[in-house]
Amino acid sequence: MRLLSYVATLASATLLIAAPVPACAALPSGVEDCLPGKACAHPLPVRVVIVSLFEIGEDSGDKPGEFQLWKERRHLDTRIPFPQSHHDLYYNPDTQILGMVTGMGNIKSATATMALGLDQRFDLSHAYWLVAGIAGIDPQNASIGSAAWARYLVDGDLAHEIDAREIPADWKSGYFPLHSKGPNDPSPPVGQGEIFEINPALRDWAYDLTKDLALPDDPSIRKERARFTDHPMAQRPPFVLKGDQLAAMTFWHGARMTDWANDWVKYWTQGKGEFVTSAMEETGTYQSIVYLDRIGRVDKQRFMVLRAGSNFTMPPPGDSAAHYLLTENEGYAGMNAALESLYLVGSKVVDELIDHWDRYEKTVPQ
Repeated sequence: MRLLSYVATLASATLLIAAPVPACAALPSGVEDCLPGKACAHPLPVRVVIVSLFEIGEDSGDKPGEFQLWKERRHLDTRIPFPQSHHDLYYNPDTQILGMVTGMGNIKSATATMALGLDQRFDLSHAYWLVAGIAGIDPQNASIGSAAWARYLVDGDLAHEIDAREIPADWKSGYFPLHSKGPNDPSPPVGQGEIFEINPALRDWAYDLTKDLALPDDPSIRKERARFTDHPMAQRPPFVLKGDQLAAMTFWHGARMTDWANDWVKYWTQGKGEFVTSAMEETGTYQSIVYLDRIGRVDKQRFMVLRAGSNFTMPPPGDSAAHYLLTENEGYAGMNAALESLYLVGSKVVDELIDHWDRYEKTVPQ
């Protein structure tokens, strides 16, 4: 009752509203302590934070990006101004689910996550975080539309690089980790944020809960995956799997780059991880979670990453990397299937947490 009264009070005070707040809107006396960046005596409780990375156009009613299905289907109708970041927040006071859109790339995802974590309007101390985003997917591991739960988050940007036309003959690549002795150095140096391991027990719990789900399939992605005649996993209908995430700000593509991604993840995880999905944000998002955990604002053990393949990371036999990349940029073959898979798989986990909050509020599943 206190929550509903609180939401009603704030809504009437125009702090939490369903329409945009004018830049010069004045707040009634008594609610100044709940402005962004200010102290708040009675913060909103949050059970689950849905972390989307981008939205294409409007937040509802048009072609969906990563956020729209969550907003519409989870009734995230209470808009909360979030001027210190990329996109306003949306909240459901009944389920206590909070939706955010960080913006694309490690910089925006890290700053958005930090901004939310430090915002005193929210009690995030028991919140679970679900990153649900599209990704490139390795055809050696899965098909487009498939959804992968990650354990390792590996950064692909912190590195040295020289042009490939200038590399020594015995170098496999001109791209190698900072503080290493070159691309042939077998041992990872002391990390600078290149590798994170998120709670493996929670990842395994989420996977076990969702592994038997039937994911969306359609003729367009069946046609596309049939082209990958050299990769049996790519020809399978979409499925749920375990697979690690490589975050890099450059949208790379091709068989050679996919080989690099596999080597890079194996290198940093010392052979314990396997590259499956490529995106741009995870290490930035989780770095902020780690810092926020240190001051008790969040619990890093409650963080999950789910990525669904909207496109393959390399072309099928008979096509070139350049042609396939440019063709895919006109519209990812698996975009719609990936968005639906994210929602279907992620919702299974969200429903379990919300429906049994008495069990999971203080005890992380494993």
